[in-house]
Amino acid sequence: MPDFVDEVKIWVKAGDGGPGCVAFRREKFVPKGGPSGGDGGTGGSIYFKASRNVKSLREYYYHRHFKAESGKPGEGNNRTGANGNDLVLLVPPGTVIKEIREGEKEVILADLDTEGMEVLVAKGGSGGRGNASFKTSTNQAPRIATPGQKGEEKFIKLELKLIAEVGIIGCPNAGKSTLLSKISQARPKIADYPFTTLNPNLGVVDLGDNRQFVAADIPGLIEGASSGAGLGIKFLKHIERTKVLLHLLDLSLPDVAKRYYNIRDELGRYDEKLLEKPEIVVGTKLDLPESKKHIRELTKITEKYFLISCVTGEGIKPLLEEIWKILSALK
Repeated sequence: MPDFVDEVKIWVKAGDGGPGCVAFRREKFVPKGGPSGGDGGTGGSIYFKASRNVKSLREYYYHRHFKAESGKPGEGNNRTGANGNDLVLLVPPGTVIKEIREGEKEVILADLDTEGMEVLVAKGGSGGRGNASFKTSTNQAPRIATPGQKGEEKFIKLELKLIAEVGIIGCPNAGKSTLLSKISQARPKIADYPFTTLNPNLGVVDLGDNRQFVAADIPGLIEGASSGAGLGIKFLKHIERTKVLLHLLDLSLPDVAKRYYNIRDELGRYDEKLLEKPEIVVGTKLDLPESKKHIRELTKITEKYFLISCVTGEGIKPLLEEIWKILSALK
């Protein structure tokens, strides 16, 4: 079963309202007591709430049906039934809540991008009326009550889009996970073969002097990613919230510029807004001898680029300062 789940469909059902009560006063010395049936309680509603203590949607992968408590029936002596308890479902910040309507149409109900944000998705039903509420001047002893209203039920799609200020992108094996492990406390799986990273990884980068930002290592993109090739389409959505893109290019391989433009093309096919984000071009694996002969290819892409080696640490500090400079300007 997956450790990291960023998309899942579930069913939610708010509580039904409790039925009203038919009752009459039966007190000593009151032989003709009037109606005393109370109203039913309101059914519990269902809410989603963003909590940083939740890291993925994994819980909802295993448990996909959720029901809130129904209201209790009304009682005699004009006692209203107890309300059903609300159900609050916790999700990671960055979760988009969508309702799946007839014809598989998806409608966004909320984007919980901030800690503590909460949204009502299914409202509990109102309680039914007891017979005491039907008493009139012409009907002193009504024997009718109404059932409670049904609680709302919906099919919901949860879609997590990670909240990170910096998105580290590039082809498979470009050094994304290695860089994240060098600049933060994150410890992603690292190996010398494509698609080592199967899930996005988050790391907090601390530059000192109260300067911090969150970076996300996005699994490798390949040509055709926006159409579902490789792992790309599954994780492209995690780039949407980032403020800066860190585009890593493996200099030990030829066709540096071609690989760069292939990735840019996939970003544009997925969402043209991604091409408007500030981007820093980074040549990686500078410590390898074959990388030296491919550096000039970066000039076909941009006049300003950075060269780094995660093995020796060369170039990493200036790169981090540039990232902070851009983030500060955006703030």
